[in-house]
Amino acid sequence: MPSPTVSDLHVNQPLTNVSVAYVQSSDSYIADKVFPKVPVMKQSDMFWRYSKSDWRRTNVKRRAPGTETPGVGWRQTTDTYFTHVYGVHKDIDDHTRANADSNFNLERDATEFVTNQLLLQRDIDWVNAYFHTGVWATERTGVTSAPATAQFLRWDIASSDPLSDVSNWVIEFRRLTGFAPNVAVMGAYVMAALKQHPDIIDRIKYTQRGVVTEDLIATLFDIDELYVSYATVASGPEMDDSAAQDAAATYAFITGADSFWMGYAPSSPSLQTRPGTPSPGRATSAATARVFGSSASGWSTSRPTGSRVKPPTTCTSCARTWGSS
Repeated sequence: MPSPTVSDLHVNQPLTNVSVAYVQSSDSYIADKVFPKVPVMKQSDMFWRYSKSDWRRTNVKRRAPGTETPGVGWRQTTDTYFTHVYGVHKDIDDHTRANADSNFNLERDATEFVTNQLLLQRDIDWVNAYFHTGVWATERTGVTSAPATAQFLRWDIASSDPLSDVSNWVIEFRRLTGFAPNVAVMGAYVMAALKQHPDIIDRIKYTQRGVVTEDLIATLFDIDELYVSYATVASGPEMDDSAAQDAAATYAFITGADSFWMGYAPSSPSLQTRPGTPSPGRATSAATARVFGSSASGWSTSRPTGSRVKPPTTCTSCARTWGSS
């Protein structure tokens, strides 16, 4: 065979302009979108809660000349919060950095990696705190036929009526809280069912594109903000062999993919903030009979032996523990 051969003239090297990484977009995470954040000066403190019923009754009476009007007042109690601090880091030693090829930017990769872990954990905490049964005063369960009290016909069934369901729930929500729900969260399968539902398609067929979008569903539901949770979490053993680890891993949506929640959240916290999370909310399942109802910039600090990339110290649980009160 003539020499040199093609393989003699070239040694394979990694491309400097392309690499593959399954990095979830920060837009996939919803925890910081549903409820407003509350900045605090202390790690723990108290806040006031006004009685709901006192502000929804009246003691006004007709007043005769020379008589005194009825005296009124309200009741209030205190509640407490505690902000837990979460963190994670990735060490980069000087030897590793110096030996890395030019197509690696270790500080950038480490910053994105630890930031993604924080965002992922925050959504997991949010789901564990709010997007499951037993949290809210009102829950509804989807069934395949003959819905009884506290049930509805699943939205993946053509004869179901999601628009009437939500309309009735909004009325009930107003009765219980005095407010209209302004935010909703749904799982991926709920969104998929609504995109194919004949009632939804019929309502939007004369729109510009005739395509069911999140904005269109929010408008039909009369909800200001609608978020579909697409973020996923992996579970399984960690291994040195990345291919074997990926093969052994299982993946699942963080939120109940067949669940729907709606509630009221104030646009920003203030004194006498209208309650968001503590208000009776609603958790419903649309696709099955189940019931469920900071983006931190990384920084690196130089050290004699390298750098440690980690997010700034933040109260990542503020929104989880009391962020909507």
